[in-house]
Amino acid sequence: MDFFDYFQITVLFLFYLVFIGRTLQLKLKGINPFVLGIGKKGLKRLLEISFFFGLLIWTIEVIMHSFNLRFHIFSEIFYTNLFQIILLKILGIILIVLGFVIFILALISFGSSWRIGIDKQSPGQLITNGIFAVTRNPTFIFLDLYFLGTWLIYSNLFFLIFSVLVVLGLHYQILQEEKFLITQYGEEYKEYMKKVRRYF
Repeated sequence: MDFFDYFQITVLFLFYLVFIGRTLQLKLKGINPFVLGIGKKGLKRLLEISFFFGLLIWTIEVIMHSFNLRFHIFSEIFYTNLFQIILLKILGIILIVLGFVIFILALISFGSSWRIGIDKQSPGQLITNGIFAVTRNPTFIFLDLYFLGTWLIYSNLFFLIFSVLVVLGLHYQILQEEKFLITQYGEEYKEYMKKVRRYF
C-alpha cells in the first residue's frame, strides 16, 4: 500500500462514518432519510436502487485496489492502468478533499431535511442557505468529484466507466428532483433556481 491507497481507505471510512452517523441521527429523531426507490416505478425506481448497489460494488473495488488484492468483480482488462501520472493522482486527492468538504457543508445546511432519494411523503423544508446559496446540488457535486478523483488516482478502465456512469446517472437524478421540487415548492423553488446554479 502507498500513500494514495491509505488516502482512499481513509476517505471511504470517513464517508461511511458520516453517512451512517447522519442517517442514525435522523432515525433517532423519527425521520427516515433513506427513501431510495420508495414510491417510484420503472426506470426511476431502478435508477435510485442501482445507486445503492453501485456504491456497494464501488466500495468493494476501492478496498480490493487499495489493499492490492487479486479479487475483482469484472474481467482483468478493466483493471489495467491507463496512465501513471503523479500530478493527476494529486489532482484526484484535491478533488476528493474538496468534494468531502462540500459534502460536510451540505449535511450541515440540510439539517433534518437530508434525504437519500426523493421523499414524497415527508420531504422537509426547502433549503436555500449555507452551501445551497452557492449550488443547488452540493451532495451530487461531492459524489461527482469523489468518483472522478478516484479515477484519477487509480486510472483504470473500471473507475473511468464507473465515474462516467455515475455522473450521467446523478445528472438524470438531479433532473428528476428538480421536477419534484417545482411541484412541491412551486414559485419558491423557481425563484431559487433563478438565483443559484444547478452545479456552480
